[in-house]
Amino acid sequence: MPSATDPTISPPSKVKATPGAFPEQSDNEQATITSSQHSLAQAVHARRAEYTRAQSLRIKVGTWNVASLSGTEKDIEGWFVDGKGVSASLAGLDLDPTHGNTSTERNGSEPEVESVAEQEARRTKKHSTIPKNDQGALPGGEEIGLYALGLQEVVDISSATEALRPYTDPAVSRKWRYAVGNALPRGYELVAEQQLIGLLLLVYASPKVAPMVSSVSTTSVGTGVMGYMGNKGAVTARLLLGETTRLVFINSHLAAGIEKGSVERRNWDAAQILSRTKFDAVSTGERDVEDTSEVIGDEDFAFWFGDLNYRLEGLPGEDVRRLLMLHTRNEYDIGQRSEKKIEKELSKASLTTVHGATEIRERSSTESSASSNAATLSSSVRTSSTSTTLNGFSDEPDPNADPTSLQTTLSSLLPHDELHQQQRARKAFHDGWREGPINFLPTYKYDAGSVGMFDSGDKRRGPSWCDRVLYRTRRDRLEYLKEIKKEQTAREKDEEMKARGIDKADDEDVLFDYDPETDGDSYEYDETTEPDVVVTRDGFEDTISLDYYTSHQRVLSSDHKPLDAVFTLSLEAVVPELKAKIHQEVARELDRAENEGRPVVTIVVDRRHDTEGVDFGDVKYDHIKFRGITIANTGRVPATFSFVDRSDGVCPPWLSLHVHGKEGREYTIEPGDAVNMTLELRIKDTEHLRSLNEGRSKIEDVLVLRVMNGRDHFLPIRANWVPSSFGRSIDKLIRIPEGGVRRLQHQRPDSGTEQGVKWSAPRELFRLTESIEELVERSVAEWCMMDGGDVGWPFARETWTLKDLEKRREMGFEVREALDEDRSVDFGVETTAVQRLEVLVETLVEFLESLEDGVVTEGLWAELEKGVARKGSDEEERTWVLDVLSTVPTHNICFVFLTAMLSHVANEIAPLHRPADISVSPKAKGRARALSHDPMIAKRQQVDRAFAAIFANAIIRAPVPNREKEKRTQEERKREVVEVFLRAKPE
Repeated sequence: MPSATDPTISPPSKVKATPGAFPEQSDNEQATITSSQHSLAQAVHARRAEYTRAQSLRIKVGTWNVASLSGTEKDIEGWFVDGKGVSASLAGLDLDPTHGNTSTERNGSEPEVESVAEQEARRTKKHSTIPKNDQGALPGGEEIGLYALGLQEVVDISSATEALRPYTDPAVSRKWRYAVGNALPRGYELVAEQQLIGLLLLVYASPKVAPMVSSVSTTSVGTGVMGYMGNKGAVTARLLLGETTRLVFINSHLAAGIEKGSVERRNWDAAQILSRTKFDAVSTGERDVEDTSEVIGDEDFAFWFGDLNYRLEGLPGEDVRRLLMLHTRNEYDIGQRSEKKIEKELSKASLTTVHGATEIRERSSTESSASSNAATLSSSVRTSSTSTTLNGFSDEPDPNADPTSLQTTLSSLLPHDELHQQQRARKAFHDGWREGPINFLPTYKYDAGSVGMFDSGDKRRGPSWCDRVLYRTRRDRLEYLKEIKKEQTAREKDEEMKARGIDKADDEDVLFDYDPETDGDSYEYDETTEPDVVVTRDGFEDTISLDYYTSHQRVLSSDHKPLDAVFTLSLEAVVPELKAKIHQEVARELDRAENEGRPVVTIVVDRRHDTEGVDFGDVKYDHIKFRGITIANTGRVPATFSFVDRSDGVCPPWLSLHVHGKEGREYTIEPGDAVNMTLELRIKDTEHLRSLNEGRSKIEDVLVLRVMNGRDHFLPIRANWVPSSFGRSIDKLIRIPEGGVRRLQHQRPDSGTEQGVKWSAPRELFRLTESIEELVERSVAEWCMMDGGDVGWPFARETWTLKDLEKRREMGFEVREALDEDRSVDFGVETTAVQRLEVLVETLVEFLESLEDGVVTEGLWAELEKGVARKGSDEEERTWVLDVLSTVPTHNICFVFLTAMLSHVANEIAPLHRPADISVSPKAKGRARALSHDPMIAKRQQVDRAFAAIFANAIIRAPVPNREKEKRTQEERKREVVEVFLRAKPE
């Protein structure tokens, strides 16, 4: 491993390696630099129309509480992807003929949609319950650019075992990923996923949209038992679309119940989700946009959906059930089983109950006179900008004018919706959240297997719109905050006048009239036809419109009806190549405006690719690549220049700069002269390696060349990372398929994926240990003839016979390539067996040191350390170590492979030709042991000790103590854990 003073490796970065990142300077200098960078950014942003292109896509947001019922996954394709299962008569839809028709009346030879009676009769858990011959009423398939699906109760959260489970079962998400993946058109990619016990969020992007998605961050917040368990809460995803637009998807399941205090608990859950949800900082290929995490409210568009559990307040549930079943019974033929069941329910209704239903309408009509429609949102928020024909509603005839229509019934119930009441009271979802018109039946609670039979069980729960899809734009939230500020100003003005003894202000002093008792209670839907224009956080103008919002009444597999909304989003998406070009043009234009009498230099790049700046092409781990640049003085005066030092050096840690024939940090060239430089790129740092393997960072940077009294030059540096098996964890390595890590292409092995365990231990470890054991048998004699006196050979660096560093690097690179491509190693015919062995062991040690969690993790070491100092025989100590490691089988197997290999090598180098026990007595534990008087045994003891010292640090991960004495003790214990497996009687 290179030392800290290796000139090819820059010191660790203390600031992010991004364009324009400068070290601390004086106030005047810093102000000038900041202004220059700000001006450049402003100039680039002013030309954003040249590097952005208009994009339009549809987003479908779906939510469904599957009640942990089996067979629900069979219906996903039908309702969520194909838009089927919508009942026109119960959803208020005038169906678009371009998306099929769910009516049973068909023209020509088109088959009729299966009747409700037939549908319910054939319902099983093994097949989809979607009505046959349903062509779909809503957009779906390839028409949708982003699918966001929120599921609740994918496991039985009423079970204490599931609700209090400290981890999430990945098998459940695999089942749903498989169902959704197979339902979507070919080429759609899963771009975001998050599960919390029974909550699951899946976001898929079309082949066209997927490349536009970046900066994906997912998180979860539990608000259930004790306020933190995952039986209730939310799973959330944030993504950046087109490098310009932030989208947030929130799938939540709030507290249930109709008891006193349930509404307040639902509000509390929502508040906790808002306050505790944190996202990673957004980053782009050019620079980190933010240094801190983001929260809900920082996005441009947010979608909050799920089982919010808000109920109908102040109405007898039994009355609501029977009132709604007066409408749902029309879906059944006379005499059909469910129709008889509904008629039986209705026949139980007394005259009082029927009058009670009439009372519901009359009372609701009175209560809604101030608000006209109970589905509206906060007075401070613009409401849904949907047209009068949203969801296909026809202007004629007006269903709300018919006292017997479903729409009139729904209008009488909506004023009692708790969600709308809490929004009006500004207790929840009042800060800009809005919703499309509710023209569909309550989504809860039905008898599973029924289209229109509300809960007929013992509890007979009252119907409610528990399942909702809300959305909010950045503009909505800012207008709400603006309104709050106005109200605060008005209150302060009122208090000021009262303090001055003025009961009423003069007209010219009144900002606006505000009455906290009445203001904010009267509002209506803004049913305009124009989509919302939203200025995003980065200054781009996007638009969004809600096209459809309805439930799928004819999905029978759960006691909730699924609900979805379709939006059209138009945005300006960045074209990265165009933006880079504009950036360069703007920099040149700003520089050209400077005084021509200043020093001028020109940078000539050794260009091997058709890109701006320096492109190193494909870069692999610990493989050095070079590029040349020439800096010429094309001005009329001498030019003194240097590269800007950003506290981590003039270059990022993975890049080195060498100036030919020049010393120091500043260089002066006369007019007409030039200086040549070499850029050397080498990825060696383990943390950087892991970040590249996981796709969290890119090999991109910008060097800033500063000419004294002249302008700055920006030199983009880029390269394409080729994945490596080094720097990964054992759990990820065992999932790499045959053919090596390169076969994964852009995929990343993950211990949580559905691939499952592929190998008992990493194949790279198999191959290295096997090759070392084979070569050591052929190399010992050659090594003994050359020297043979060093006990640490072949693992100790100082004992290696191959001193040619360049040749060693080339051979090491060949070994790593063979491992990553799963092929045999080609050393060539000019290398000796000893040289091959030394390169293999160097690669093995480096591979072990790069493992993300080591062979013995910190957790395992904490357990091992408890028993290392115990008094006992070697056999007892070995048994103790293996017992602890057996809790993680893959790590245990790796440890056994390594110690077996080390023992084999030790036997070859220092064999014991006669029986001799070199084990350690219990009394010798914890203190230095004297070497045996027998030279043969003494040499073997030295070999074992040297091998153990080298490999203990390579395979064991342990926190480093602060005190030197504790460090020495820890090193001794780590060495002892390995050495005890090397001390044994000869076979």
